[in-house]
Amino acid sequence: MLIENKRIKTDTFYIPPFILNAGEIIIVNLFNGPHFYETKTFLKELLCGHTINDNIIIRQKLTFVEHFTEPVFRRFFYPVTVQEYLKKYANSDSPYATKIFDLDAINNKTKVNSLTDIQRRLLSLYATLSKTNTIIFDLAGQGIHEAQETYKIVQEVIKNGGSAILLDGYDDLKNDCTKYIELQWI
Repeated sequence: MLIENKRIKTDTFYIPPFILNAGEIIIVNLFNGPHFYETKTFLKELLCGHTINDNIIIRQKLTFVEHFTEPVFRRFFYPVTVQEYLKKYANSDSPYATKIFDLDAINNKTKVNSLTDIQRRLLSLYATLSKTNTIIFDLAGQGIHEAQETYKIVQEVIKNGGSAILLDGYDDLKNDCTKYIELQWI
């Protein structure tokens, strides 16, 4: 058991109890809408162990796959390259650290802000997976095809003993996970 949620209850929503074990992927449906980002951030902080809650028992910390952001000044005058990003955020000893280069036309000198949205998301995902196989992620901003591609990559990690929680806004993957949980509005 990596994480045990006895229950998460706020003034506005409730998430039923669940346990995350090694080799499992749990989808928590937050229902897309204006509340999605705020709810996702709240849960990310709880499930990653940054916010302490007596109802959440964390035996192994999970890492959230962050979205790439670059300050405007940096983007215009000294953009981050793929090599620089990987050096800062990836474990160079892991095969995931170089997995991004399997995609066409990406090399060390490629500017991260010139990558497509899915390529930036995959860069972040691979960098995170180079350090840990226990993650929390979302598919925000991805189209159906890109979301399915990302999900397949995570499923491969799960098959090899990893664990994941997907904070999603839709139910289209509910039949393709270990456990499916829906947020309940109060």
